[in-house]
Amino acid sequence: MRVYLDNAATTPLDAEVMKTMCNVMESHYGNPSSIHAHGRESRALIEKARKTVANLLHTSPAEIFFTSSGTEADNTAIRCGMIDNGIKHAITTRLEHHAVLHTFEAMEKAGDIKVSYLDVDSKGNIDYNQLESLLQNNERSFVSLMQANNEIGTLTDIVRVGDLCEQYNAIFHCDTVQTMGHYPHDLGKLKIHFLTCAAHKFHGPKGVGFLYINHKIKIKPFIYGGAQERNMRGGTENLYGIVGLAKALELAYAHMSEHQAQIQSLKSYMIAQLKADIPGVEFNGEIAPDTSLYTVLNVSFPETDMADMLLFNLDIAGISASGGSACSSGTDIGSHVLTAIGASSTRPSVRFSFSKYNTQQEIDFVMTKLKDLFAVKA
Repeated sequence: MRVYLDNAATTPLDAEVMKTMCNVMESHYGNPSSIHAHGRESRALIEKARKTVANLLHTSPAEIFFTSSGTEADNTAIRCGMIDNGIKHAITTRLEHHAVLHTFEAMEKAGDIKVSYLDVDSKGNIDYNQLESLLQNNERSFVSLMQANNEIGTLTDIVRVGDLCEQYNAIFHCDTVQTMGHYPHDLGKLKIHFLTCAAHKFHGPKGVGFLYINHKIKIKPFIYGGAQERNMRGGTENLYGIVGLAKALELAYAHMSEHQAQIQSLKSYMIAQLKADIPGVEFNGEIAPDTSLYTVLNVSFPETDMADMLLFNLDIAGISASGGSACSSGTDIGSHVLTAIGASSTRPSVRFSFSKYNTQQEIDFVMTKLKDLFAVKA
């Protein structure tokens, strides 16, 4: 048996998405920017996909811009959102994805902005009072906070953050790469200015995402070279990827409740089995259903002399997962997230992440291999 539990990295492509994309590949090869019939047919498919995404998110198609990835969307939101709106102060955490952190670091190093980092507790929760204080005591700020952490799964209350940003006239960018397609997003109600997505996190294709830009915010293009995406992103559109993204999101919304119940059940089952069968096991981040992303479980195992080889040994045993440990020194390349929450640098950590395709039988298989690796007697 081979078990795939690295869905936070990427998910398998849904068969219906594959079928939809293949049909387009076979019959629609015109450049969407061409004015002839072949081009117009391709353009129509892109605009249909845009409308599908917008309808699911309760927003206008004019506010959805397709990108090559969540990383491009994050970079566009941060750089253009700050520079084009004359904002010099950013607020974020040290738990964010590197697409966010490295962008802020580069801008601060260039002297363009100043970055304030919110404190987080040992579970990765932000300090909302500190956020309000920073908003209150600085000029207009740009707030960038992910809805769910990609490594430990802790959720941020983006409704509360949005309300605070509105109160203090701040711009709010929310990285929803891990939550899009797993939770509903009503952009008609959420007070968010920029929102980012990557299709391959909800059984869509790699190499495509989108950026939502609230109509109240104006920015210049991040990528120049053509009039695509209503003059906002140069480059021939990834027609097949865009169609696949829309189909994947449509399927995710249609079956969201049942998939959430199924996956949460698997996560809860694995938590119970780990507690019962691996003495000394601990969990990084929140694990309660209302405070934790149901697709992610980050586990700290007891100290072992095979810590550096744990992921390799899991791979050999037929289990695909990811993880590592906190940095033990300034030169270590460990998890910046685990380091930020003060996790032990001597305990190996593994992120198990689930999808609709996983089964309880697979969790039982994983537990059997884990007990073998940690020499737990039955």
